[in-house]
Amino acid sequence: MAIKLSANYSKKLGLPQYSSHSFSASVEVELNDITQVEAEVQKLYQLLQQSVDQEIQHPGFVPASSTNGNSRAEQGPKGRSQPLNGHGRPPALSSADRWNCTDGQRGFILRIVNENPGITKQVAEDLSQQLFGLSVKQLNKMQASQLIEDLLVMAGKPAPRQTRWQQQPTNAQAA
Repeated sequence: MAIKLSANYSKKLGLPQYSSHSFSASVEVELNDITQVEAEVQKLYQLLQQSVDQEIQHPGFVPASSTNGNSRAEQGPKGRSQPLNGHGRPPALSSADRWNCTDGQRGFILRIVNENPGITKQVAEDLSQQLFGLSVKQLNKMQASQLIEDLLVMAGKPAPRQTRWQQQPTNAQAA
C-alpha cells in the first residue's frame, strides 16, 4: 500500500505602507514504506523552506515607505526590487542615504555639482550647513529650492525667476 505524504511551506512578510507578500510551495510524494516518512519529511521541509526563502527575497513592487512619497524601491537585476531588511525597507534606503527633498531636487543638486567644476559636494554641503544648519540630505523642499538657487548663482547661471514670496523692488528702490 502506497503512503501519500503532502508537505507545504509558506511565508508571509510585512512590507511598508501596510502591505505584505507571501509565497507558498507544496509537494506531494508517495512512499512505499512507513519507515521512510521521518527522513522524507525532513528532506521535503528543508527543500521547501530553502526554495521559498530564496524566492521571497524578490518582493517585486514595494510601495514607497517615506512620508513625503518621493522614495522608490531600488530596482535590482531583472527588474526585481532589492531584498528588504527585517524592518520591511530596502537596505539602500537607510537613513544615511535618504533625502528629505523631492527626487527632482536631489537630481538637480547632484547635476549642478557634477557639471560645475568649482562646486563640489563639499561646497554644497558647506553652503547647506551655513544657510540652514542641516546637511543637504536633510533639507526640506523649500530649503532645497533655496540651496539650488544659491548653487546656480555660484555656478554663474542666469538668476532664477522671482518667486511670489520675494518682494518686488519699488520704483524708488530701483532708481
